[in-house]
Amino acid sequence: MNIVAYNIRRIMEEKGLKQKYVAERSGFTAQEFSNMMNGRKSINVQYIRCICAALDVNPNDLFELQKS
Repeated sequence: MNIVAYNIRRIMEEKGLKQKYVAERSGFTAQEFSNMMNGRKSINVQYIRCICAALDVNPNDLFELQKS
């Protein structure tokens, strides 16, 4: 799993958000978002802003490695 998808999942879990909710808020169908999260579709840079808005996070939050 790539770092962006990992961080999206982590943030959704921390905030108690469902994947379908984030997909709809980001402007994707549930299937499109699922495909991105599972590596069947690339998470293009133009999608990051929409996903960040849905998660209420900064783009840097999606690209950073977890600190130990």
